[in-house]
Amino acid sequence: MNFLHRLENEQGFMESSLDYEGSRVVLFGAPMDYTASFRPGSRMAPGAIRRVSRVLEEHSMTLGKDLREVSFFDGGDLALPFGNVDKSLQIIEKAWENLLKDGKLPLMMGGEHLVTYPAVKAAASLYPDLALLQLDAHADLRPHYLGEENSHASVMNRIYRETGVEDIYQLGIRSATAQELAFARQNTRFFPGDVVKPLEIIKAELNQRPLYVTLDIDVVDPAYAPGTGTPEPGGCSSREILEVVSRLEGLRIVGFDLVEVAPDYDSGQITSLLAAKIIREIILAHG
Repeated sequence: MNFLHRLENEQGFMESSLDYEGSRVVLFGAPMDYTASFRPGSRMAPGAIRRVSRVLEEHSMTLGKDLREVSFFDGGDLALPFGNVDKSLQIIEKAWENLLKDGKLPLMMGGEHLVTYPAVKAAASLYPDLALLQLDAHADLRPHYLGEENSHASVMNRIYRETGVEDIYQLGIRSATAQELAFARQNTRFFPGDVVKPLEIIKAELNQRPLYVTLDIDVVDPAYAPGTGTPEPGGCSSREILEVVSRLEGLRIVGFDLVEVAPDYDSGQITSLLAAKIIREIILAHG
């Protein structure tokens, strides 16, 4: 477990276990927000999500399961060198490689969306037929942002070009440049706006196929999730995103991340609470 290091001395996610070997699910934080283009602060999200998780019930009414009956390990946050994008991405990739080799289901709390790139890269090396499900307000398909390929605005473009993952399903998108839209229509499975109905359309295609799921919290309307770096009006409700998460049960998820929660802009901690509930549901559905 030398690839996971705690950065702060606080309790882990609610009902997390100290038993790494006996836990299939491993939760950890990647506190990186160096390329945030509007509002930084997502590196503070893992701690904020852990703290508010204790307000939630251990039992999920939707899934009929209880966290006290599931063993999952919270490894803390990766020790990332502040401001060093390349080194941080290497550390994240190595952590994912080690977890996947150990047969774990990694659940990563960002951090900005760029942290998804090294995670998918590691997963694709183990699963050549990996598919990617993106729940997001933004297409993130720019080849670069202000001349930088290392950007949260370019992460899906980089994944498509560099990891070998060509089957990218994009749900909930409601913000993109004309160039991104043209790229998406040619190269990805693109479902703008909605999240619930598209998932039902594609579930049969994803059945038993290794799947990486990345959930940018800004897929949710800022009325329900204001604590994010680049809020985009017109998104889904918290009820809808939780419905989507519950419908992921039964799919062969091999990696999951939740990114772009920015606690400094979070009114009443409602974004962190939603993130914690999503993570609880994923643990229960796939633990």
